[in-house]
Amino acid sequence: MFSRSQIWGSFVGLGLLLGTASAQMPHEMPSEIAPTNQFRRIEQPLGLRVGVTLGGIALIGLELWWFLLSKTKAQQAEAHQGIQELTITVDGGYQPDRIVVKANQPVRLNFLRRDPSSCLEKVLFPDFHIAQDLEVDRVTSVEFTPANPGQYQFTCGMNMFRGVVEVK
Repeated sequence: MFSRSQIWGSFVGLGLLLGTASAQMPHEMPSEIAPTNQFRRIEQPLGLRVGVTLGGIALIGLELWWFLLSKTKAQQAEAHQGIQELTITVDGGYQPDRIVVKANQPVRLNFLRRDPSSCLEKVLFPDFHIAQDLEVDRVTSVEFTPANPGQYQFTCGMNMFRGVVEVK
């Protein structure tokens, strides 16, 4: 296993390492730090204060628009031999992410996955009890028949990317 000389050599090396490390550390800590009870006011130009405030309001407005008001345009699935069909590109999300179909007609969504990230390796349709693995650079079909009108969400495996199937 280990010889006595290797074990003693390890202890000596560890002792030297700790000795040099402690020699470099300060041994005395200041006993008291003088408390300060006053803050110094920093004057800033009025233009700078107004600019920072307007920039913050603009960024808040942009964030609200992005998450609440920006909706992508829905795309209608095309009927081929009685099946409503549409190809969805999976690359950093779903494109298109809003699909319009008719109720009581079979739907085939063809997912073409370009993004190799692990988040997008699966698509879930919880309302239809569908979980389908998507292979990179391959088209994977998901088929279902929606019975009732409404909006049905589909997501990636980690629920980070979403899309909606709108049934009319």
